Amino acid sequence: MKILLIEDDRETADYVTQGLSEEGHNVTIAADGRDGLFRAAGESWDLLIVDRMLPGLDGLSLVKTLRGGQVTTPILFLTTLGGIDDRVSGLNAGGDDYLIKPFAFAELVARVAALGRRPPAPVAQTTIRVGDLEIDLLSRIVRRGGEEITVQPREFRLLEYLMRHAGQVVTRTMLLENVWDFHFDPRTNIVETHISRLRGKVDKGFDAELIHTVRGAGYCLRAPA
Repeated sequence: MKILLIEDDRETADYVTQGLSEEGHNVTIAADGRDGLFRAAGESWDLLIVDRMLPGLDGLSLVKTLRGGQVTTPILFLTTLGGIDDRVSGLNAGGDDYLIKPFAFAELVARVAALGRRPPAPVAQTTIRVGDLEIDLLSRIVRRGGEEITVQPREFRLLEYLMRHAGQVVTRTMLLENVWDFHFDPRTNIVETHISRLRGKVDKGFDAELIHTVRGAGYCLRAPA
């Protein structure tokens, strides 16, 4: 198995790497949370082993970010935080298993093998493209024609929803429910205002418009023919 071990304690990292290598696994070490996130999201792995207490970015936030970006690689938490609440929060964040330090190496090997027997997950989609417009779901960066566009968090959610439904008409009600989590009409022009702002960033200055108003129905984001 190709394993990424995200562990800042060098002694533990070397111990785990040597033992798993002797079992036939290929182990790469990331010594902090930010490097671990970059490697976990940017390469294909069979398993991630993640410490909870990491410099740069803690393990819980790292896993939440990966799962939010649709990265489905199995994750084993390996940590000294062994309380019930710690284990529950780790599993709820997206971890598949949880092993507490100190641990018996035979148990680690067994858990790694068990996670390796799971059927492979589909390749995660971390980037959405429509024409020359692209959004990165992990870094939350928007680009059009290679040019980076600055958007606010709500604008990003709106754009992501439109792009996931590219070529389809989405109604105002659909946007209120899926972008704002409103299950009622607030009787404001919140959708229209955000669409207008997004157009000013995504379409202004480019040759073709991507965001279109469908009179009496809603909005549609589509690439030019």
